[in-house]
Order: sequence, then structure tokens, then C-alpha cells
Amino acid sequence: MNRTRRCTLGLAALIGSMLIAGGAIAQDKVVRMGNQKVGAYALLKARGILEDRLKPLGYTVSWKEFSSGPLLLEGLTVGAVDFGHGGEAPPIFAQAAGAAFLYIGHEPAAPKGEAVLVPKDSPIKTIADLKGKKIALNKGSNVHYLLVRALENAGLKYTDVDVVYLSPADGRAAFDKGAVDAWVIWEPYRTAAEMSLGARTLADGSGLVSNHEFFFVTKSFAQANPKVIDVVLSAARDVYAEAAKDMAGTAKTFSVAAGFPVPVMEVALSRRGFGVQTMSDQVIADQQKIADTFKTLGLIPTAITVSDVVLKP
Repeated sequence: MNRTRRCTLGLAALIGSMLIAGGAIAQDKVVRMGNQKVGAYALLKARGILEDRLKPLGYTVSWKEFSSGPLLLEGLTVGAVDFGHGGEAPPIFAQAAGAAFLYIGHEPAAPKGEAVLVPKDSPIKTIADLKGKKIALNKGSNVHYLLVRALENAGLKYTDVDVVYLSPADGRAAFDKGAVDAWVIWEPYRTAAEMSLGARTLADGSGLVSNHEFFFVTKSFAQANPKVIDVVLSAARDVYAEAAKDMAGTAKTFSVAAGFPVPVMEVALSRRGFGVQTMSDQVIADQQKIADTFKTLGLIPTAITVSDVVLKP
């Protein structure tokens, strides 16, 4: 075989391998979504809307479910997912730990979506009565800040109570058995405890916290796939707009996903808003206040600047 022939065949083989590699890369354009049981992403997962919108761009979608915001932010931190969502506190803890993520939007404030609960027969009547009591909450979650603010509003310090860090499931079990005096928890766990256990609400977030739900993306994905962010947020806005028009149907969808009875989901959904909004200076300032509070209390190891991890237009 002459030299020209060998070069031609070699070039053909090289082009062939490049085409195969290119095809593999094209097929590997996966958007990895992290979702919880309730929220815009859970609805997108249930209805397949995001898959339909990303397919023309050559992307497929995979889903991974997390039981809480802190765990979802951990998923973002280790690169297990590209997109996620969570309440006010999880991103504060994640940023303080060095996680490479960006805020890309938020839901309307939902102060009634979380509360401080006590058993129905408890002698505790006010937040001030919690002094010296054992209180369960999910560490690093949005309810962490609610407790701080509720205690402050009642003239108590964070150190005046005995905080026990428990997951929602373990918190519910401890609350049910009387192993803790109070439980700070979000929806739909709150409504479920009220309906099935007769739990009393000492205070929800009204007048204390905004309780925003935020949307996040990893920095690496945002840099490589900026157009996907708009598609994801647009799909979330649209699915929420449809959900708001059919609350009964939305409650049924979340009932299946989260495993709570439909009546529980109906009440839980009535305590929140539906929408996707851009990050504003006020919301960023509110997050900064939470971060500064947590630093003062020693809950995070270092001071952070929230605006550093907000996606710039």
C-alpha cells in the first residue's frame, strides 16, 4: 500500500472516530434535575414538560429526588445534579461550605408554609414558654431560621433552648412519641401533624420570615449551558401557572409524589404561592441578613456574601 493510500485511510479513520465521539457527546447532553417531593420541579417531573422543551436542543433529562433542601444542596455541591431548589437556609450553609452554585430565581414568599408545633395537650402556650425545652428541626433547613427569629421575637436567645437536629421523618416520630417538646417543620409535614396528631401551631412565619423557595444551578453547568437555564425557569413558570388554575388536580399530583393524603396537600398548598421570580436586591438583602445571623450564632464557620453567588444577567 502506497503512502498516499495509507494517509487517506488514516484520515478517514480519524474523521470516523471524531464523528463517533461527537455523536457520543451529543447523546450525552443530559440535564440532571434535583427535585423534592413538592415544588415546581416535582410538577415538571410528573408532567414531562421539561423533556419536551429540551429535546429540540438535543438534551435529555434525568431526575434525582431528595428528601430535603440541605440534602439537595449537597447533591449540587458534589456534582450529582445540575439544578436544584430549596428554602432560605440551605444555600447559606452550602455557600459557607464552599459549594459552587448560583441562585437563578425564587418563588413568592410563603411565611405560612412553616411553623413551630407543639403536641395538642402540651402546657406550652407561647414561644416564650419554649425556654429550656427540647426542639426538633432539620439542620440547615429554612425552619432553622424561623426558630431563630421566633425566639428573638419572644425575647429569647438561640442558646435558651435545646435544639435537636432530626430529619422530617425522624422529627415526626420524636414529636409523636413525646421525645421532644416542639417541632419546627414545613409543609406538608405541618398540616399532616395538625390533622393526624392534633398538633398546635405556636407560630408560623408570618411577620417573622419570608420563607422563599430558591432555584439553583451549578456554576459549571451555567457556564457551559446558559440557554438551558432560561428553558428550565420558563418551564417552571408555565407549570406553576397551570397548577394555580387547578389546585385540586395539583393536590392530587403532589399527593401521589409525596405520599400525603389529598386533604393534607390541599391545605398545605393553600399556604403557599405559585410563581417563579427573578432575584431582586431586596431578596438578596434578606438572604444576606440570614447569613449574617447564622455567622453571629456560630452556625456557619465563615462570613459570606450572597450576591457573589447570584447569576448575573
